[in-house]
Amino acid sequence: MTFSPGSDGVTAASCDDIRKGEACRVDSFMELATKVAELQFRNRDFVFMFRGQHGDYRNRSGHSSLKSSLLRTADPAGTASERTIEHRFETLLLAEQALVAEYRRRDLLGRERLERQRILRWAILQHYEICPTPLLDVTQSLRIAASFASHKAGERAYLFVLGIPHVSGAVTASAEAGLQIVCLASVCPPAAVRPHIQQGYLLGEYPDIASVEQKLLYSQGEMDFGRRLVAKFCFEPARFWDEGGSFPRVGASALYPGLTEDPMCALAEAVKAAIGER
Repeated sequence: MTFSPGSDGVTAASCDDIRKGEACRVDSFMELATKVAELQFRNRDFVFMFRGQHGDYRNRSGHSSLKSSLLRTADPAGTASERTIEHRFETLLLAEQALVAEYRRRDLLGRERLERQRILRWAILQHYEICPTPLLDVTQSLRIAASFASHKAGERAYLFVLGIPHVSGAVTASAEAGLQIVCLASVCPPAAVRPHIQQGYLLGEYPDIASVEQKLLYSQGEMDFGRRLVAKFCFEPARFWDEGGSFPRVGASALYPGLTEDPMCALAEAVKAAIGER
């Protein structure tokens, strides 16, 4: 069940219909929250995660596409080449090694878990924008996702609702859904502010797509998180927020805490310096 443009209420629709269709327009945060509340009631087998973007990027088939940073290209409809993906996997491995080294040097909490679980290393590398990974950033907060969509947006912003299995613990792996869900607040050290403010999660394929050889066993369409879309909305940021009222947008300084507020930013810069420009 989803909301479609021109519809007065929820209607039955396949994921394919949602991806190919237009986004449902909303005029205020309260209208968005009300519609999402009804969606959640009617899709009770899923937990909702949200992603805000400046555009509804389509693949060559005209479907909304939500790819991991590892597979993205400058052209939203494009496909990353085998060589590009291979290069990104090489950089990812170097970044993992540098991240573990920084954790050891700083004697941070959670180092043992980080060394043992690759998905946790990927989560931090992705969330702090150190290098491309096979993961997709999402949030459990509707307001945070809408604020991300609004930040530096033009006349229109987009919010995507993804349905995922129920979450349990720091890392949830569902073999049936072919999905891993990482709760960033349970992965990063307590001093890391950004994951808590953003209520950040990462989505990844299960099992991991850990090399270019393994990736070639799958089509890029199979690794597109657009397959999990429940609904998509669009809005005009200039009119959407109740600034000074009950629902103001979350500002950029809160979405992206700096070095003084979040010490993980310094670690991220150290890892970037260690892997250099690749």
